[in-house]
Amino acid sequence: MDFLPQDPQGDVLPGITEGEIIVIRSTRRKKNISAYRQGGRIVISIPARMSKADEREMVPQMIAKIRAMEASKVPSEELMITRIDELLNNLAPEITERPASVNWRSMRERWGSCTGIDRTIRISDRLKGAPDYVLDSVLFHEAIHLRHFDHGEEFYAILARFPEAQRAAAYLDGFEAAETLLAAPEILKKVLNPEA
Repeated sequence: MDFLPQDPQGDVLPGITEGEIIVIRSTRRKKNISAYRQGGRIVISIPARMSKADEREMVPQMIAKIRAMEASKVPSEELMITRIDELLNNLAPEITERPASVNWRSMRERWGSCTGIDRTIRISDRLKGAPDYVLDSVLFHEAIHLRHFDHGEEFYAILARFPEAQRAAAYLDGFEAAETLLAAPEILKKVLNPEA
């Protein structure tokens, strides 16, 4: 199993960050190649006897297909702003503040963040493939921060209005557990033993 596709000179293939791609050479595969997303990584399974030249050609094509498929399903900033407006109108009409911008960001420690001063909301790119109710839960959570900057009683009273809060929380907990289990060994060591 290779954790990072490289060209013959040992350089990382373009557009690939370390730990994002896993290439598996399978003796059971005879001709076909498969690619799928698992635990935040793209896993590509190729025949064991595939030449390095064919691997170098096919792996980037499969990565591009996965990313194109994912990009077509990712809500735009405009759609997320519209969704926040709908959520606040339906669940918290007393909150009249609206975000100036909502965008995707690479965040590994949080699902989202809100800066009340400039009314910006950032959503973790780990949620790009999440079900609508999960994304809505995070959007609603961050939108509440436009009025309530802390996690006090008023904040939680409004957050409790989200109808699928427990289901969304369970999804996010499961996602984090899966990411931890599928983390590269050196990352897992740091999670399990942060003092090391």
